Amino acid sequence: MNFINALEKAFAENNNSENADIMSKYMKNKFLFFGIKTDQRRQIFKNIWADNQKEVTDNPREIALILFSKKEREFHYCALEILIKKLKKKYLKEDIQLIENLIITNSWWDSVDVIAKFILGEYLLQFSAETDTVINRFSNSDNMWLNRSAILFQLGYKEKTNFDLLKLICEKHKTSTEFFIQKAIGWSLREYTKTDPETVKSYVSVANLKNLSTKEALKNL
Repeated sequence: MNFINALEKAFAENNNSENADIMSKYMKNKFLFFGIKTDQRRQIFKNIWADNQKEVTDNPREIALILFSKKEREFHYCALEILIKKLKKKYLKEDIQLIENLIITNSWWDSVDVIAKFILGEYLLQFSAETDTVINRFSNSDNMWLNRSAILFQLGYKEKTNFDLLKLICEKHKTSTEFFIQKAIGWSLREYTKTDPETVKSYVSVANLKNLSTKEALKNL
């Protein structure tokens, strides 16, 4: 595909090995990087997208999967940005399979949190009848990143937040010793304090959450 070939070429030409080492270490050496900082990466990406608009518009899922299969993390970020822009309010019901695949592939907080809020969250706004089925499956999974996504998908929902569902998921995972789960519980509750702080305070006061979850939940109160 012209878009992918052009992106590969541009990223390779802008490789910065010093930045790449720093970025990789920040991500616990889980991924390779070209070492292209966010603003520069997005400008390169924007320019190449502009030159290949029809190709990207016609094939967002295929392109995203190809990009997500590559080793360098910058490609993964581009894949998610394509899906966020091109699929919003245009999801297909079967896209939940794509979303799950993205969550469990190349998994780390920087990708999973974006998928949870901006892709899974948007998908379930469009297909709200699927929420209970999807979130029950994700929250019961042995995959920690699916669990985290189930906790975080309502970030940004504000008054649309189903707090009963959020509490149910928090209760299911509140004894977890996993840092990313404890943090997610606190984050999701803290986000809802922007909409209904008293409800969150009341829940946290009796929920017996882990210390990290409690601290994060009440940080802004």
